[in-house]
Amino acid sequence: MSTLSLLRRQPAQSTAAGTLDWRDSRFQAYALLRVGFAVAPIVFGLDKFFDVLVDWPQYLAPWVNDIAPGSGADFMHVVGVVEILAGLAVAIKPRYGAYLVAGWLGGIIVNLLSYSGYYDVALRDFGLLIGALALGRLAATYDPPLRLER
Repeated sequence: MSTLSLLRRQPAQSTAAGTLDWRDSRFQAYALLRVGFAVAPIVFGLDKFFDVLVDWPQYLAPWVNDIAPGSGADFMHVVGVVEILAGLAVAIKPRYGAYLVAGWLGGIIVNLLSYSGYYDVALRDFGLLIGALALGRLAATYDPPLRLER
């Protein structure tokens, strides 16, 4: 018997919030978005310290650079830490982390729209924002809310 046939025979795992069934396309979409919105911010956040993918300070609008303490590179290090934390939040608790990522993307979009020449990147990030909101909605089904016990 193959591993795939064994997986197909496994009953769906249930949680208080929803059924974790890999055959369900809704759960597959949730899982893909969760992994993507956890990994991408962590990778991009780490790259803010190494500038392997791109020279990140070039995307910083001059008005943001003027009000941010330190240099553009210093500010991008802070951005990197926030992105890493946002990715970890999605990995740990996507019900809440997805909205953190969506808000962060909203801030990035405002920065890019206020700086001529990066409208295409702002449009791409708008698409990512919609994806993060979709993850948040799916997480309402598959990721149970935090319960504070007394």
